[in-house]
Amino acid sequence: MTHDKQTTAPQITRSQCLVMGNWKMNGSISFNNQLLNEILVGVAALTTTSQLVVCVPSPYLAQALEKLAETPVQWGAQDVSVHAKGAYTGEVSASMLTEFGCRWVLVGHSERRTLHAESDELVAQKAQSALFAGLTPVVCVGESLQERDAGLAEAVIERQLAPVLALGPEAVTRLVVAYEPVWAIGTGRTASAQQAQDIHAVIRRLLPSAEHTPVLYGGSVKPDNAKTLFAMPDIDGGLIGGASLVATDFLAIAS
Repeated sequence: MTHDKQTTAPQITRSQCLVMGNWKMNGSISFNNQLLNEILVGVAALTTTSQLVVCVPSPYLAQALEKLAETPVQWGAQDVSVHAKGAYTGEVSASMLTEFGCRWVLVGHSERRTLHAESDELVAQKAQSALFAGLTPVVCVGESLQERDAGLAEAVIERQLAPVLALGPEAVTRLVVAYEPVWAIGTGRTASAQQAQDIHAVIRRLLPSAEHTPVLYGGSVKPDNAKTLFAMPDIDGGLIGGASLVATDFLAIAS
């Protein structure tokens, strides 16, 4: 992994509810155009100060830049390479993402860990690559149903976060952690607000700064459960999957 020049990612705080949409591998030029138009109309009517972000497939980053520049809605990518450039066919570097106005990038989503065998160490390297380019990485962690039933949830979270925490306190204050119980992603099952809070409290204790490093909850967040989840003391917002593809739902979660 080589880098030419460092651009430090901005330091962030927990002062604002962060609501991020993960479109996953969904969308088309026409669908995105309508969805983003509806989101922009709705944002103008929001009475909250929530920060909205959409993480779109890489082919649509140019469209996000065109539609969302000079608006309150920010955009990000769903993955990033650990490499700055070179013979890495199919990879997308952090500097490429910044050219499309990205401020955010997901790393270590459970689907990447499971389907692409991404290790905890690789996820930390991706976070470091993002930070180097001035992006804010959203580090996803979470346990499977088998791990939860075996009483290993906390141990899994600690293991997944260990290489990220090893990047150092200053780096950790410039990223976001998203807790996604794997058993609650795309299943319609959701951790209760207290279950989510319990794990968020564990994550918070592991972090070097209480006032920085927002911790989001992801896992079947819907308009009817978002307020209860976001009211928990250690939950700073949500990483939203399917509901982020429906403008009314996404906006209701942020309201």
